[in-house]
Amino acid sequence: MMKQKINKDITIEDLLGLIPESVGYLRDKGIRCFVCGEPIWGTLESACKEKGFSEADIEKIVNDINQLNSR
Repeated sequence: MMKQKINKDITIEDLLGLIPESVGYLRDKGIRCFVCGEPIWGTLESACKEKGFSEADIEKIVNDINQLNSR
C-alpha cells in the first residue's frame, strides 16, 4: 500500500495525523509542534520559515519526512 506523500503546504495538524513520528524529527530541527499544551497550526512551510529555514532546507525537510513515512 502506497502511503500519502506530503508537501510543504500540509498543515501541521494534518501532518501529525498522517505521520505522528514527524513530531520527533521536527523537534530535532527546532520546530516545536506543541507548546504549553497548545498545538501550533499553520503549514509546514510557515513553521519552517518562522525558524529561518531556506526553500532548499524546507525541501529537504519535506523529503526527509516523506522518507519517514515510507518505512
